[in-house]
Amino acid sequence: MEIAAAGPEPAASRSKERTPADAGAGPLERRSGAVAGPGPSADSRVSPAGKAQDALQERYRVGSLLGRGGFGRVFAATRLSDGAPVAIKRVPRNRIRRWGELPNGTSAPVEIVLLEKVSTGFPGVIQLLEWLELPNSIVMVLERPERCQDLQHFIRARGFLTEQVARELFCQVLEAVQHCTSCGVFHRDIKPENILVDLATGQAKLIDFGCGTYLQETAYTEFAGTPSYSPPEWSQFGWYHGEAATVWTLGILLHQMVCGKHPFRRGWNRSYGQLPLPQRLSHDCQVLIRWCLSPHSLDRPSLEDLLCEPWVQDIHLP
Repeated sequence: MEIAAAGPEPAASRSKERTPADAGAGPLERRSGAVAGPGPSADSRVSPAGKAQDALQERYRVGSLLGRGGFGRVFAATRLSDGAPVAIKRVPRNRIRRWGELPNGTSAPVEIVLLEKVSTGFPGVIQLLEWLELPNSIVMVLERPERCQDLQHFIRARGFLTEQVARELFCQVLEAVQHCTSCGVFHRDIKPENILVDLATGQAKLIDFGCGTYLQETAYTEFAGTPSYSPPEWSQFGWYHGEAATVWTLGILLHQMVCGKHPFRRGWNRSYGQLPLPQRLSHDCQVLIRWCLSPHSLDRPSLEDLLCEPWVQDIHLP
């Protein structure tokens, strides 16, 4: 996650593992409209990080583990002041590699800088309520719908989604991606596990910006994300462009929604040939999936093209 519209990313090893949140060490931040974090300690015997630990315990009741990964752990929690459900993401400091700067000049992990750019006031991205620096970790307090499920479990519970349900969710994800792009943010890890579905409202929310970075026009030469979602140009040439890579992952996502599985799990060579699809899918849906999964990046649609697609618009062509 870094500041302002970036130039090319610094050269790095071509790691194909999903990388944890990019971040770095900085003072406590108080977000406008969020529950205020503790200020610097007036007692020199207690560090600000120690005060933050106390404040966390005073303001939240931490519950069960929701998930874990290279980034750290996410817990269900309750805000004691009003009983609101929240999620608490704890990232070990030694897993945080890049720091950026918030608009007020505060140093913060890049994941937090990116969330600051995209989450405020937009319902399709998870809202960052507060963040705290603890002695050994960074803690993010995030919104958590009362009844929610990640899209992976949502699909598994049904086997696959009908085209109508898939369209409603896909359009929301597409809108969220467009919003991030307009804010200069490249998520880099779009997949069902990183999309939260509010079961009460049907609202889809993009979560986990731990692999994110600043959007740039030039090619990226460092991979961050989930290897099975990487576009062919990364494995073939060691570079990729933000929009083309995003459209590739959206194609995989749509396939998972309507087919119930990842399209490339069983060794289909994605560099040539036509992806086999179930005959039950509409012609427009099949065209859209294959277009997004074009092996050559220049053959894929732009995000604007996707918004105009008949299947996305629910227009039935003869």
